[in-house]
Amino acid sequence: MPNIGIPGLVLILIIALIVFGPAKLPQLGKAAGQTLKEFKSSTKGVIDEVSEEFKMNDASGQEAKRNDDKKN
Repeated sequence: MPNIGIPGLVLILIIALIVFGPAKLPQLGKAAGQTLKEFKSSTKGVIDEVSEEFKMNDASGQEAKRNDDKKN
């Protein structure tokens, strides 16, 4: 996938300004920012849950190994 670069971003912003108008652009930017913030917090929550699950599994696996070692 090619990089857009500065000229491409300027062109996109000019097209957006023409299509949506100057009054709607700040609202669109705010909505996009809120969406990204919500997505980031959601993925952080999922990553935290998965990490906690791995820690729990690792701890229970180490405990089971200790118990097996004590029996032998």
